[in-house]
Amino acid sequence: SPVKINQISLDESGEHMGVCSEDGKVQVFGLYSAEEFHETFDCPIKIVAVHPHFVRSHFKQFVTGGKKLLLYERGWMNRWKPSVLHEGEGNIRNVKWRGHLIAWANNMGVKILDMISKQRITNVPRDDISLRPDMYPCSLCWKDNLTLIIGWGNSVKICSVKERHASEMRDLPNRYVEIVFQFNTEFYISGLAPLCDQLVILSYVKEISEKTEVECCARPRLDIVQPLPESCEEISSDALTVRGFQENECRDYHLEYSEGESLFYIISPRDVVVAKERDQDDHIDWLLEKKKYEEALMAAEISQKTIKKHKILDIGLAYINHLVEKGEYDLAARKCQKILGKNTELWEFEVYKFKEIGQLKAISRYLPRRDPVLKPLIYEMVLHEFLESDYEGFATLIKEWPGDLYNNTIIVQAVVDHLKKDPQNRTLLQTLAELYTYDQRYGRALEIYLTLRHKDVFQLIHKHNLFSSIRDKIVLLMDFDSEKAVDMLLDNEDKISIDRVVEELENRPELQHVYLHKLFKRDHHKGQRYHEKQISLYAEYDRPNLLPFLRDSTHCPLEKALEICQQRNFVEETVYLLSRMGNSRSALKMIMEELQDVDKAIEFAKEQDDGELWEDLILYSIDKP
Repeated sequence: SPVKINQISLDESGEHMGVCSEDGKVQVFGLYSAEEFHETFDCPIKIVAVHPHFVRSHFKQFVTGGKKLLLYERGWMNRWKPSVLHEGEGNIRNVKWRGHLIAWANNMGVKILDMISKQRITNVPRDDISLRPDMYPCSLCWKDNLTLIIGWGNSVKICSVKERHASEMRDLPNRYVEIVFQFNTEFYISGLAPLCDQLVILSYVKEISEKTEVECCARPRLDIVQPLPESCEEISSDALTVRGFQENECRDYHLEYSEGESLFYIISPRDVVVAKERDQDDHIDWLLEKKKYEEALMAAEISQKTIKKHKILDIGLAYINHLVEKGEYDLAARKCQKILGKNTELWEFEVYKFKEIGQLKAISRYLPRRDPVLKPLIYEMVLHEFLESDYEGFATLIKEWPGDLYNNTIIVQAVVDHLKKDPQNRTLLQTLAELYTYDQRYGRALEIYLTLRHKDVFQLIHKHNLFSSIRDKIVLLMDFDSEKAVDMLLDNEDKISIDRVVEELENRPELQHVYLHKLFKRDHHKGQRYHEKQISLYAEYDRPNLLPFLRDSTHCPLEKALEICQQRNFVEETVYLLSRMGNSRSALKMIMEELQDVDKAIEFAKEQDDGELWEDLILYSIDKP
């Protein structure tokens, strides 16, 4: 075109275009077909709008706007027939066609025409008539087929087209318009567009210069607002830097939008700015910029199917680095579990990084132990670190970690080397015993446990059947816990014989007595060959149980027992033995003379039921009132 194009209009299919220009020319043509319409008017045409469904044969319609609003329809023999929809209220400033409804603005206000009934259904008057309509043009956009948004000056109205009830019809159109939201904005409106249930408003801004104190043009603003019945809530606001904004007027800015893509185009005389609805990637960018890594990680996990730019792993690694830089080593190590997952290469990389900064201890608690398993070298490196500075921590790791994570021989040697410097260290000795146990060197483990008098020694013997290893360690076991040791030895007679135990305890008669006493209580006959020996042991270490033993044993030599009891002056035991050997008179005499217990003497006489005994008792009592 040799002159300025005033407007371009596309139908919804994007296949037909209407163009109007300053020289009064109007063209409507198919981009992919040969159909074309030309008309030249005697005045500039500012407005053209083709039917949204122009592609269909029965919707070949378009309107133009100048002094009049003209509708062109293709009729018989492909001829175009014009008809005047509206005139007489000044220039047509804006037209928007949606479905069967055409909305237009002139100097007086906004009208809506129903193309089905060819009736005008509303007139929304202009609020601020002091503003020149050519300098502050009206912005129109359809949110959907029945909702029109009007922005003019600093006023916004959202209108809803509704069906009139049959009872209210009379001579009125079958549709009417209700203003559902109405509010004023801070600045003048250059364009608006819907965004879900919110509005995008392009504003022309004037402000007072601080230097000159004169009103001047500021950068245009793109605001998102939430309409309320009589006001609005600002959701976001951006000032746009476009070239030459200082010279621009309200009419120089336009806002167009692409419905399907949430894309908004801000047009100024020298720039086009594309605004895009922020997505989760943008949100994550912002969080990372603010160093809110945990929130960024959470956002990425929630939206992992929709994010295109970011990877959860990359955000996680950045988070770990950030925590390390802040000195929060424990938290950084804890996050490794979740972020690194089963990636062994990354795990090993992070372990070396923690080693470089001297924080291997921090990551040790969180290292994977099963699925995945890292190289043995990694675990050995951590164990050596603890062995150098923290024996308790080293012992804890040996208890918690499965023995197949590291080379046992290397760690055993390292512990042995440290014990050379500190041979009595209980923590190291106990840990060494555990390492020997895992390595199935039970004999060595047992020696250490016995030296340490460790409670697990009996469990170790039972669990690994170490009875062959303890034959020469019976005294040590008895010294540690005689009760448990005797029970274990008696429960496993088949593995360590009674004779072997008695022989081992030969130099510790007090322990020998404990063993034989328990054996006798379990079975009166099993240790019969030692009953003679037991008389002396009871007399020496456990006199209260001597008499019960003498009563219950059928294998102890009575003469030997009598000799021992008489030597030690054990009267009760001697009385029992004398009576058992048939020497009742001597027994009675001992009761009367040694014990001086008449009641016991009478009981004894009753038990024996011997006339001579009664005579002895009476004779002895005569001179003792």
